[in-house]
Amino acid sequence: MFDCDVLVIGGGIVGLSTAYALTRAAPGTRVTVLEKEHALARHQTGRNSGVIHSGIYYRPGSLKARFAVQGAAEMVKFCAEWGIPYEVTGKLVVATAREELPRLHALVQRGRENGIPVRELGPAQISEYEPRVRGLAAIHVGTTGICDYGAVAERLAESSGARVLYGAEVVLVDRRPFGVAVRTADGRVVRAKVLVNCAGLHCDRIARLAGDDPGMRIVPFRGEYYELADPSLVRGLVYPVPDPAFPFLGVHLTRGVDGGVHIGPNAVPALAKEGYGWSVIRPRELGATLAWPGSWAIAREHWRYGAGELHRSLSKRAFTEAVRRLLPIVEESDLRRAAPGVRAQAVLRDGTLVDDFLIREAPRTVHVLNAPSPAATASLPIGREVATRALARL
Repeated sequence: MFDCDVLVIGGGIVGLSTAYALTRAAPGTRVTVLEKEHALARHQTGRNSGVIHSGIYYRPGSLKARFAVQGAAEMVKFCAEWGIPYEVTGKLVVATAREELPRLHALVQRGRENGIPVRELGPAQISEYEPRVRGLAAIHVGTTGICDYGAVAERLAESSGARVLYGAEVVLVDRRPFGVAVRTADGRVVRAKVLVNCAGLHCDRIARLAGDDPGMRIVPFRGEYYELADPSLVRGLVYPVPDPAFPFLGVHLTRGVDGGVHIGPNAVPALAKEGYGWSVIRPRELGATLAWPGSWAIAREHWRYGAGELHRSLSKRAFTEAVRRLLPIVEESDLRRAAPGVRAQAVLRDGTLVDDFLIREAPRTVHVLNAPSPAATASLPIGREVATRALARL
């Protein structure tokens, strides 16, 4: 009667880590993963900066704090075990203006509360790590690293033993007391005892197809990147002091496992769930975003911040000026466009940006409704948490 025990929607790193955790926790469990693209990790997983986050930014006791700290150590171990490129580089968080100093000191305290080793630096010590970076003060976070999350996703899929169906966009979910049936756009029907929704940018739509009110909507924010023509200007990872009012970390410098240095991202509203450029517009998805009251609440409250991000999106000069706060030597000609990404940010009806991972349960179903950064870092513990909930419903 059933094609599998657990059906996972979404072939990104969270869906694949869930499949991996399911077969590790309960050998013999039949798991199928539905991926609407023709390859894995085509969206958030394959388009992020590749950073293994330390967990320093997140509220002590939150899922993000717990899972990022735990997940960072596990991700390093996983990469080492499977020969996936990685490096524990450490990173600098740099204050470039006096008004940022209190936030930097608060970040030190938060890091220590989360059990993360943090070293405070003065201007001369900043130069020891990054000779061309300038700042009034900084902190060094030793547990931050980099890896290839696309390769991690591929290994998770292979190691899980799950059946992966590609080109399988979900268009219908029929949930009954005894199980769930899912129809894909190409007419396939897959029946399972339990459904796990790890659809990322489309998780709110899948929740509604299942008959559940998720109480949120995914509002997509595009993050645009440049890369340095001369990667020798930066040795490692350099971040600005984040504004705690926003879930975005600001334009930062990231040396990847390939040796290149990416700069970004900014954060501008995307005109489609997979709106990787201003020319990508999907009226139905844009209409759904505009119909959500939370979208307008964000616009009213944060219009000034949004205007700045929009300006940096449309003006390379403005983007360069943002970079020059950290790296004064850089010129417009040093920056080359790189592939953008889109962040799946859950927004509540009142405009609250959900600042923690959000996992909800319903009959025969587990929904992962907010899993932006640092979800890749935290994917192994997230997968175990989701798998535990799914197995309890078998």
